[in-house]
Amino acid sequence: MRVVVFGATGMVGQGVVRECLLDADVSSVVSVGRTASGVRDPKFQELLTTDLLDLSPFAAELSGVDACFFCLGVTSTGKSEADYRRVTYDITMAAASAVAAQNPSATFVYVSGVGADSTEKGRTMWARVRGETENALLATSLRAYVLRPGFIQPLHGATSRTTLYRVLYRVLGFLHPLLRLLFPKHVSTTEQIGRAMLGLARHGSPERILYSREFNAISP
Repeated sequence: MRVVVFGATGMVGQGVVRECLLDADVSSVVSVGRTASGVRDPKFQELLTTDLLDLSPFAAELSGVDACFFCLGVTSTGKSEADYRRVTYDITMAAASAVAAQNPSATFVYVSGVGADSTEKGRTMWARVRGETENALLATSLRAYVLRPGFIQPLHGATSRTTLYRVLYRVLGFLHPLLRLLFPKHVSTTEQIGRAMLGLARHGSPERILYSREFNAISP
């Protein structure tokens, strides 16, 4: 299986890349992003660009891809709707279009979040934009799936690039077993997300939008 990952330098992306590289059936992992991840592995290829809205230079590298795991995301805090939409909607759809152009029936797994608004009519900006992005992806030719995680516990050295989040995850990490017990629908790990993505690429799912409890149960 040939996989492309967007957002490999983020916390979730780090975990997803790790699971892909550990999987014997994954022959190639292509990372597309703005900054180098530092990953060194014979199966790993990195494509760097300053413009994620134009992926045409990578058409050859995206050919033959079986699955795209989209882990790129930003917080909406301090951002205008236009700026947040550019990353959350525009770049996501640019990636989906680039993958679909070469591989119309490839699997595309998108990391969204609990609270995304599928109606696209709510007052909360980030939820509305996330919901719009989900809907647009599910309407493409791709075998698209949406993951809506809540709290994500980083494992195996995966770290957030945001200092505040790193501190938060360190503190909440001690509470992870309790959180998992109290809120099973909204708690997962970076390992579980990576394994779920591989499972969806292999076996699919009757559900197109999956919460933590649902995708945690998926095996690669």
